Amino acid sequence: MRKLLALASVIVAAFCFSTTEVAAQTTVHHVRPGETFWTIAKSYNVSLLELQRINQKQSDVLFVGETLRIPQPISQADKDLLARLVHAEAKGEPFAGKVAIATVVLNRVDHPNFPNTIRQVIYERSGGYYAFTPVQNGEINKPADREAYRAVEEAIAFRGLGSGSLYFYNPKTAKSEWIRSRQVTVIIGNHVFAK
Repeated sequence: MRKLLALASVIVAAFCFSTTEVAAQTTVHHVRPGETFWTIAKSYNVSLLELQRINQKQSDVLFVGETLRIPQPISQADKDLLARLVHAEAKGEPFAGKVAIATVVLNRVDHPNFPNTIRQVIYERSGGYYAFTPVQNGEINKPADREAYRAVEEAIAFRGLGSGSLYFYNPKTAKSEWIRSRQVTVIIGNHVFAK
């Protein structure tokens, strides 16, 4: 009987701890006048679609005072790494091109044919080559500028929206016929984006 009582105590304690831990990890937001899903997603560095999904919203309608659960944001270390990649890949490119490069990485994270984290996608090797030139040549280790961080935040907020680009290349320097065979989604600045 004592063993059964002790086991029941352990189960109750574990249940209470796990529900408290989950509650402590969940961030909530109370909607203020003028806020939209986009502004809230951007302020928390989360995906607009994920914010709507986790709150079971089918429309863009929000009510002042409404409580929203906020999904887990991307870590600062991952945002920094992604910003450094954007900075290295898109120097001199328009802001939209920087956002599109960050979006390619996020699309790869969400795609079943690529690794599941930002870090793994950026450092992925295939056939002895890195997926991104700045990893190979060390440019990834240089600090990102402010615009690269803004581009990353924009890409995170709009994650899952857009044309689903998984690749990008500069047609003047790309040597691969395979990359040129991919379906073009958009051309921004000196980069062609494709899936």
